[in-house]
Amino acid sequence: APTSREIFARNLRRARRLRDLTQESLALEAGVPRGYLSRVERGTINISIDNADALARAIGVPLRDLVDPAKFTGLDDV
Repeated sequence: APTSREIFARNLRRARRLRDLTQESLALEAGVPRGYLSRVERGTINISIDNADALARAIGVPLRDLVDPAKFTGLDDV
């Protein structure tokens, strides 16, 4: 089963793409470096709850949706 970090990474990436946002625009809105966001979306770093909240707010989805394995599952990860 995927870890919470992997679920968050997948859901964040899919939610960002659904809203047609670039990593650059989301990072700017959330106040984090783009390289950091890239690593978050790949699930290679452990994100703080503060940064997770900032990203959820910037993308306009509840934080709980980004850690819910049932969310964003029907979407192609393209």
